[in-house]
Amino acid sequence: MGFISVGVEAVRSTLKDVWKDYIYCDALDNNTLVTKGLNRNSSNGNILSDQSKVIVSDGQCLLVVENGKVIDLVGEPGEYIYDKNAEPSIFLGSFKDAVKSVFSEIGSRFSYGGQAGQDQRVYFINIKEITGLKYGTPNPIPFRVVEEKAGIDMDISLKAFGTYSIRIVNPVLFYTNVSGNVENDYNLDTLNEQLRAELLTALQPALAKLSDQGIRYSQIPGHTEELAQSLNEQLSSKWTDLRGIQIVSFGVNSIVADENDEATLKSLQKATAFRDPNLAAANIAAAQAQAMQDAAKNPNGAMMGYVGLNAAQQAGGIDVNELYKQGGQWLCPSCQTTNEGKFCSNCGTKKPE
Repeated sequence: MGFISVGVEAVRSTLKDVWKDYIYCDALDNNTLVTKGLNRNSSNGNILSDQSKVIVSDGQCLLVVENGKVIDLVGEPGEYIYDKNAEPSIFLGSFKDAVKSVFSEIGSRFSYGGQAGQDQRVYFINIKEITGLKYGTPNPIPFRVVEEKAGIDMDISLKAFGTYSIRIVNPVLFYTNVSGNVENDYNLDTLNEQLRAELLTALQPALAKLSDQGIRYSQIPGHTEELAQSLNEQLSSKWTDLRGIQIVSFGVNSIVADENDEATLKSLQKATAFRDPNLAAANIAAAQAQAMQDAAKNPNGAMMGYVGLNAAQQAGGIDVNELYKQGGQWLCPSCQTTNEGKFCSNCGTKKPE
């Protein structure tokens, strides 16, 4: 038994213009993963009879099931005639590598005189990309931040939200291990919660892989392809090898760090930046300039404000020019311009000895 492509064999005299059974499948929406074949000309339901005509559309895969086991597959769009006397056809299409081992013994079954059963049923599998599946981390997940130059190695908590898409890449595994002989349809709603839970479990090691590559959490939305690949690796045993499903794309709509963790991280990064004497001096100079402006607004008079400012500077023991000297720069005492030469580039004042 097997299928004959009408596009190739339509000129054969054994084929007629009218078929007893005409089996097809309506367009499959995003939620329908498996459905029974529809018979337009008889009440046989999805039972396949000799010389039935079958239509397979783009985005669909046809399975023939006998006694609960898949015995034939059509993964290429087109019109076909079912011939019970023909060898299994196996129009694998893009599923050649994925399912060829499943059918390795079908040919020998018939070459040794085996007979096809009387009850072959037709099911259609949705092989399009199923898009718009949402995920979100109800609880924060850890993400390791490593910045060797800054001496930072800490775990922060992240929350991520976005969408992903999947595709059935092995219809035989999906039918055998997930849907089975469905009464009507097998919908994504039946499986979606389980998929989402497993996805979130795999997300933590996938993010850890990005962290090991030195990618910051704020850069994660730009590395979604690596995330999708890593998630497929983490989920291969449960999704690809067991259910015949793979992630096609993974999108990150937003990723948010815990406020306290983010504040700590920024504080450490700022402290590291001030190891550079020039940056430290510039920061102090800016603070002193602001303090001078604030002193001028002192309600007790500008003179009192400047007295307080001088006292604070002397108590602090920080000399901006000393810091600039360490960095090879100096601060003009007249106009507060940062310079590197012997004279101020703004007012011409000579560099202090």
